[in-house]
Amino acid sequence: MDDKFLIHVEIAGKSYGLRINRDEEQVVREAVRQIRIKMDQYRKKYSEVDVKDLLAMVTFQLSVENLKLEDKNDTSPFTEKIRELTGELEGYLMDKSL
Repeated sequence: MDDKFLIHVEIAGKSYGLRINRDEEQVVREAVRQIRIKMDQYRKKYSEVDVKDLLAMVTFQLSVENLKLEDKNDTSPFTEKIRELTGELEGYLMDKSL
C-alpha cells in the first residue's frame, strides 16, 4: 500500500502540492513554518528586497544551520576512539588469559 498523500504548502505566497509520506507530514509542515518565520524576519529587516532575494537569503541561512548541525552530530571521531580503546582492551584481556 502506498502511504503517500498530497499536501499543499505555501511558500512566499505561492502554493505547492507535495506528495509525501504520511510520517513526514509534521516535519514538512515545520519546515514550511520555519521558512515563513525567516522570510518574515528578513522582510522586516530588508523591506525593499525582492521575494527571490529573500528566499535566497533564507535558503542560505537554513543551509548554514544544517551544516553546523551535521558537524555537531559527527560521531566519527568518537567511533574511531572507541575502536582504538576496544582494541587495547581486547589486547589486554588476551595477555591476561595467557
